[in-house]
Amino acid sequence: MKAKSDGLSSTEKALKILMSFTPHNHEMGTLELSKKLGIHKSTVSRLLHLLKDYDFLEQNPDTKKYILGRSAAEIGNAVIKSLNTNIVALAQPHLNALSAAVGESVALEVLSGVQVVLAHQVEGQQHIRFSFTLGEQTPLHVAAGAKAILAFSEPGFVDRCLKKKLTRFTPNTVSSKKRYLEVLDEVRKTGIAFDKGERYEDVWAMGAPIFGHDGSPVAAVVIAGPAARWTPAFIEQSIAPLKKTAAEISERLFY
Repeated sequence: MKAKSDGLSSTEKALKILMSFTPHNHEMGTLELSKKLGIHKSTVSRLLHLLKDYDFLEQNPDTKKYILGRSAAEIGNAVIKSLNTNIVALAQPHLNALSAAVGESVALEVLSGVQVVLAHQVEGQQHIRFSFTLGEQTPLHVAAGAKAILAFSEPGFVDRCLKKKLTRFTPNTVSSKKRYLEVLDEVRKTGIAFDKGERYEDVWAMGAPIFGHDGSPVAAVVIAGPAARWTPAFIEQSIAPLKKTAAEISERLFY
């Protein structure tokens, strides 16, 4: 069935033409677009030439069909760069809401090269609470956020991250690479990663991954607090809001 385009302005029709090329940017011709969108062939032809003049579309000289062009790519790149730059601002209201809901400190851990950096924190409401150090590069094998990110990363990237010896910080630290990879398998199944006193014996944490527009993990939301308060009931009731927060931030990143 043809899409109904009666009453649309020229601008709206041009936007519909551009959106027709998402998500795979397959070549399409004038007649194909006209049938797909329900817009008269002459109107489609006129708008295609206009979009081509401004480099939003490119025309294959052999097939005479069109694909998205340089201007469309530049706009996409600008959006992605701004998301990467503004991830803290995008995430902040969601982190605030999560901290208020669970009553513990919450942090945003961001992937930077083969390191995970603490980019933002919201301190919990409890009298005794855990405080993160902004900008700190946390050891990948103990940080809940790092585990959440690595669990959904490409195997080659995980291998690069695990080249160094896994330092044992407490009796709870996983220092075997084989066991650590098993832990990542568990995280993939549950969507939640834990640090149960692996860096500091009296501090527990749990994290969930944040995904970017291309489906790769770029950051993680982390809840942390004194181990004494982390009862099975607290952990169970915190999983849903943690996953919800990570999903909301991922959505802001166009995942």
